[in-house]
Amino acid sequence: MKIEVWSDYVCPFCYIGKRHLEEALEKFPHRDGVEIEFKSFELDPNAPVNTSLSIQEILSKKYGTSLEQAKNMTDSMSQQAATVGLDFRFDTNIPTNTFDAHRLTKYAETKGKGAELTEKLLHAHFTLSKHIGDRDTLVELAKEAGLDQEEVMAVLEGSEFSQDVRNDEDEARQIGVQGVPFFVINRKYAISGAQPSDIFLNSIQKVWDEENQTSPLKPLATEGMACDENGCEVPPTKK
Repeated sequence: MKIEVWSDYVCPFCYIGKRHLEEALEKFPHRDGVEIEFKSFELDPNAPVNTSLSIQEILSKKYGTSLEQAKNMTDSMSQQAATVGLDFRFDTNIPTNTFDAHRLTKYAETKGKGAELTEKLLHAHFTLSKHIGDRDTLVELAKEAGLDQEEVMAVLEGSEFSQDVRNDEDEARQIGVQGVPFFVINRKYAISGAQPSDIFLNSIQKVWDEENQTSPLKPLATEGMACDENGCEVPPTKK
């Protein structure tokens, strides 16, 4: 089974949804048969790398609300994050552009470190209040994930993996992704949003059962007289 996850590193519900999915997979008896692939999605491709605005100011401007209302929004998200063991610190959060972070993750995937870097980027942004649009920060996080510093710097200084990010985003538009997180299972089934872990578990189990059933037929009657590779079962003669 393959689960593809479209998400962005500055999306709080993407981090929460990731935890919900992980919680579900911990209870799934066939976890070893599940492959997770993260796909690139930029909530705001035009976001500046550096800004003097806080996340509350950005939300207030975007939704036309007061700063107090925007703070209530971030407080609510922090409370939801806490239910899955995440510590969101919006008061010191650094808004930024995530294109380089997505490019770097594409490189990390070629080295088998995509999952490690994805987690580090989310944790750095939401909990450590690091500037994940800053290339020095990205190099630091990549090193922590076990990637070669010189190779990482070369990727960030060039344009490598840009098309890979754009391909993910084009694909998201083609399949109708309106927001993230967005989960696609076996290219057939979709889950939108940071659903509770039990919904993930039930959905994954249902897909697994459907994909692994030995026959598409539903039995209406069983245990009748039949023959198999061992021969035919002959019922006793009535006297």
